[in-house]
Amino acid sequence: MANSSLKLLCSSLNKLKINYIMQRQNSRYQPPRYRPPHWFVPKERVMTDEMLTQENRQFLEEVRQDKMNVQTALESPLSNSEPVATTQWDPFTRRVGLIARKIGNYPLWSKDGKRFQTTLLQVVDNHVIKYIPPEEFNPMVVKKPVWKEKKRLGALLVGSETIDPTIVTKEYCGLFDSVGMLPKRHLCRFMVSPHAALPTGTPLTATHFRVGDYVDVRAKTIDRGFQGVMKRWGFKGMPASHGVTKTHRRPGNIGAGGGKARVWPGTKMPGHMGNSWRVLRGVKILRINTKHNVLWVLGVGIPGETGAMCYMFDTVLPLRKHKTAPPFPTHLPTDDLPLEYYDESIHPFEEPTISFEED
Repeated sequence: MANSSLKLLCSSLNKLKINYIMQRQNSRYQPPRYRPPHWFVPKERVMTDEMLTQENRQFLEEVRQDKMNVQTALESPLSNSEPVATTQWDPFTRRVGLIARKIGNYPLWSKDGKRFQTTLLQVVDNHVIKYIPPEEFNPMVVKKPVWKEKKRLGALLVGSETIDPTIVTKEYCGLFDSVGMLPKRHLCRFMVSPHAALPTGTPLTATHFRVGDYVDVRAKTIDRGFQGVMKRWGFKGMPASHGVTKTHRRPGNIGAGGGKARVWPGTKMPGHMGNSWRVLRGVKILRINTKHNVLWVLGVGIPGETGAMCYMFDTVLPLRKHKTAPPFPTHLPTDDLPLEYYDESIHPFEEPTISFEED
């Protein structure tokens, strides 16, 4: 009797062990783990009436405008610096990226008449805020594996869109006061090689990339809220007119049988859709406007709605990396740039499309 109970106990333990292993192997979908960046401080403050007179408000506005004009008029710190022999680009170098705003879609045509759908990304008022060397850079790693590039790469903080210092908190302004700049609306971290670091206050423009380059775009997807399986996972659903009344948009069997009756991890179920960080890799740049800092990238799959912010950086795909040296560490702003850059396959609008020869 004791032997039979012991065998029953061992078999039940083996079943639990097998179920646990299957659960770990079948957990394909990992829920998003949201975490604040390591420089996170409260940004929005409670707006109160400071009881200022109209003259004092005008005076503060003039001071703010003067500071913004001085900051935008500053030249790049790289323009007066001498080139260093060690700052040479190589295929393993990581450059800084850009913060861009998605402003819509637009068609382009190739020289043989083929039509392309593109997405317009505008680089708005990007400046380097701070450089964190590799020995001080400690990224917040969510997973357990060893951070292989922790001691090899540093980090550059890049800000976009200068805002009024009076609408943000004192702690958030302190991030920019230490480097002598006005606060930015958006702040992003880019991991860079130590010899690709940039001085504080360096402006970044759309010419940081070239036409024909491939970039990776990271942004938040559109927040869809709670959605069913047809909207969230693309289920077909049952016929709308013939069939059972209550199963037109239901998921159906979720595969809970054949063992322990429960919902297995990774099952496609209704739930929250969107508002997650996604990266679209290997997007080609077809056109660049230097006056308004606008880039035309191929495709309409950039995550986010119109007006959303996204992060652009050199692609990590091995077959689409730079074949020649890009502007390193970044492109210096000059006044003799052409207004438009086109890819060699794109037809410029100012050129004629059809030419007639006289008989």
